[in-house]
Amino acid sequence: MHDIITELQSFGVRLALPGHESKGGAGPTEGSAFIVNGVVFSAPIAGHYIKKSPYSLQKEGQNYLLLKNNRKIASIDVVAEPKFYHYKTDDGVPYRKFALLHGKDCLATTVLQNCVHWKKGQQCAFCATEISLSNNSTVKYKTPTQLSQVVRVAYENDNITHIVLTTGTGDPPGSEIAYLAQCTKAIKAQVDIPIQVQCAPPPDLSLIDQLHDAGAEAVGIHVESFDQAILKAVAPAKADIGLAHYEKAWKRAVDLFGPNQVSSFLISGLGETRESILWGSEFLADLGVFPFVVPLRPIPGSKLQDQTPPNPEYMKGIYKAVARIIQKKGLSSKAAKAGCVKCGACSALSVYESLLANTTGRTDPFPEIICHSARTLEEKDKAYQIRKKVFVEEQAIFKNSDTDEYDEDAIHLVAEKKGKIIGTVRIYKAPSNDGHWIGGRLAVAMDERHTHAGAFLVKEAMKRVKKRGCRLFTAKIQENNVPFFIKCGWEPIGEVKDHFGVPHLEMKADLNRVEDDSK
Repeated sequence: MHDIITELQSFGVRLALPGHESKGGAGPTEGSAFIVNGVVFSAPIAGHYIKKSPYSLQKEGQNYLLLKNNRKIASIDVVAEPKFYHYKTDDGVPYRKFALLHGKDCLATTVLQNCVHWKKGQQCAFCATEISLSNNSTVKYKTPTQLSQVVRVAYENDNITHIVLTTGTGDPPGSEIAYLAQCTKAIKAQVDIPIQVQCAPPPDLSLIDQLHDAGAEAVGIHVESFDQAILKAVAPAKADIGLAHYEKAWKRAVDLFGPNQVSSFLISGLGETRESILWGSEFLADLGVFPFVVPLRPIPGSKLQDQTPPNPEYMKGIYKAVARIIQKKGLSSKAAKAGCVKCGACSALSVYESLLANTTGRTDPFPEIICHSARTLEEKDKAYQIRKKVFVEEQAIFKNSDTDEYDEDAIHLVAEKKGKIIGTVRIYKAPSNDGHWIGGRLAVAMDERHTHAGAFLVKEAMKRVKKRGCRLFTAKIQENNVPFFIKCGWEPIGEVKDHFGVPHLEMKADLNRVEDDSK
């Protein structure tokens, strides 16, 4: 079934279903939602490429059959038009102009339909946010009161379970955040329902706190592509924000909302390299940000309207690799509280997650030990506590604290077991900044050393520095730990010397032993 859904999202499906089109916008436009074997997904039904699709629908009584090359392959349900679409405001505006059904139970709305980047001619090439405004299928501003009324009706009549609030970027950028917070509060006052808010990272990142304080459960901060040349071409305003600012925004958001409740779209089919998607997915997942990989869906009226979605075989490989990445980092679409990741209709990724989980033969699909960067201040504090326990209390190498001037800029990796931090190691660039990285402060809680968390952390550190362009990775190793590091692929490069009063040997890692996990 995963193959069929992937192909449908690339080829589209030929049919005639009145009321299932959405022209323009920022979500699953030009498509319809379907259910096959209990899996909800959105597939294109309009666009220049649809007529060449091998897939079509055939009505059989009250049901539908999915055909490929005119051969029946599965029964398929079409998600019905929601009841709230038939409601109107007191002044006669249809509720569907304020919000739309995404998937089968997600209500989505663009609260501010204008975007400053459109005004400046720097709009994202894949976006048609203002197209839907020009064709009168939506309203420019949705007030908090209007949205809360629509949500209540949809909640009571259509079994809506979560909300997505997105917006065009304000003028100046960041000014839209306060309005998103107002809308969130108004909805929460009417219906206690999970909400995801989507926005660009504001210049003042403290504004993100307003969304959390308003009661939102999740946030989407979408970079779209990690291929910088592609991003500059298709989303110049996002490219100008810069990856460094995005990273700061993601880290702040994860600290507020928690791992798995922050996400970023990664659009496949823009001309990017496969490596950029996998590198970006791992970069995000390591931070606790869910990499929501979706195939390009060209929207009429957008700058990419003449493009076609990516080849499904390409997408299958991407999905399989990204599913492995998020599993190794302990993330799951099932753990999302609200938003596009929870809905999942625009991507087949969740199907590949399930496929991978089924192959493990375990109830818990995640590895016993998960290694990632310390994602929150709480995780970092726990890492410091473990270090203090080992280096101050057990080994008495330091008197009160083992922290030093390198901690501030270091990447602190942690080993996690069933939600508990059990070990840590740090890595940082050498002052020479010539491709030389230094590791240190490897520590594992005493009662967890049987888990081999130390070996996992060393391997993760080696992989991490290699992916960051490291050419030389060294560490000062306590003499009694040298055999362990040799087994991990390290070799001595100096003589035994006292370091903090304890015999140490400088060693370097053989980075050629780092496995390529991108295949």
